[in-house]
Amino acid sequence: MTTTAKLHVREGGQDLFYSYADLMAFHGFGFPGGVAHGFKVLERALPLLAGGEAPERREIHIQTAFRGPGARDAFEMVTRSLTENRYLVDAALERPDLGETLERYIFVLSYRGTTVRLQLREGLVRDEFIALGRKADRTAEEELRLTYLKQEMAERLLATAAAKVYDVTYSSS
Repeated sequence: MTTTAKLHVREGGQDLFYSYADLMAFHGFGFPGGVAHGFKVLERALPLLAGGEAPERREIHIQTAFRGPGARDAFEMVTRSLTENRYLVDAALERPDLGETLERYIFVLSYRGTTVRLQLREGLVRDEFIALGRKADRTAEEELRLTYLKQEMAERLLATAAAKVYDVTYSSS
């Protein structure tokens, strides 16, 4: 399953467009679900940050409780936020009250005085995926299952509208 959606940002006033396939080519093959999360976060947040226009990518700041390399690479490719120190993984953003499955899927993006906070909706990440991903010393069978779950999650996320994947819990200017 692939999506034809494109993320739209600008750099120095020039348009840049990124597909999920572009982000996967940058990331590699290890964490397709994380790349899909990064794609969906940006698909949801970018229009909100700049009033429906494409924001300047080098002015976007990202804070998250999510530690995955797939999302990190997606954010880096689109915004260059990791390289330019505008990307921060912050455990203080975790929401343990949401349970182990959802607690780290928190993303706060800021741009020119506008901040949006995104929270993953329930039912999009399987408890089994979280448990296997956090398990030390996985068996070969468990590794195969985890690989399947990563790809299955990516496909499910890409087939779902961004507004149905991530809720915006607040927005301020």
